[in-house]
Amino acid sequence: MTETVSTAHPHEPHADLSGKLNWLRAGVLGANDGIVSVAGIVVGVAGATTDSTAIATAGIAGLVAGALSMAGGEYVSVSTQRDTERAQLRLEKRELKEMPEAEERELAEIYEAKGLSPELAAQVARELTEKDALQAHAEAELGIDPDNLTSPWQAAWASLVAFTVGALLPLLSIAWTSTSARVWACAAAVVVGLVLTGFISAKLGDARVGRAIARNVGVGALTMLVTYYVGVLFGTTVG
Repeated sequence: MTETVSTAHPHEPHADLSGKLNWLRAGVLGANDGIVSVAGIVVGVAGATTDSTAIATAGIAGLVAGALSMAGGEYVSVSTQRDTERAQLRLEKRELKEMPEAEERELAEIYEAKGLSPELAAQVARELTEKDALQAHAEAELGIDPDNLTSPWQAAWASLVAFTVGALLPLLSIAWTSTSARVWACAAAVVVGLVLTGFISAKLGDARVGRAIARNVGVGALTMLVTYYVGVLFGTTVG
């Protein structure tokens, strides 16, 4: 007797894994923003003055402002998205109540367009509707999981933490180094951080690692170069 081994994995949490990867990718990008923006601030101020207090104050202010801005922006963005999704779900729920047959036909047409035969598409639509009509229609028609709407507060905290972690790298590296070497020490720390975030983002996005790292480091280096000479020019002009 031959035992049939199924190669399907119906219980694999593909959607959940995809969501976690999206969160991780957003965290990496948030950290990247923290590294580049605060590095630009502290290096720019270091170009204008050797006053450690002024450099640290500017860096801390940039960290706090950037983290709060990122968190606030993410909260507003995700809240708007969540409100839109809830409105779509309310409309879908009303349509399912008022015209269930038409909605079931619409669901069948979606699966038929994906390649199922009309008979099988109708059967799938009927069985999914009987099991959980809103879930089936929301996922197929709207691409929304009613049980897994994104939390604005989670998004805000994730952005705040990611930006803060990234921003601490240039801030601490320039604050804990002697005056003569602080800019180079900050630049070196930033390059290491950007190589790491570039590598992780490339792996998560299945992109070319070398290109992602070069792009990341290039943007960071250009930012520090420009802000440093702006600081030098400003400091010279004021002085």
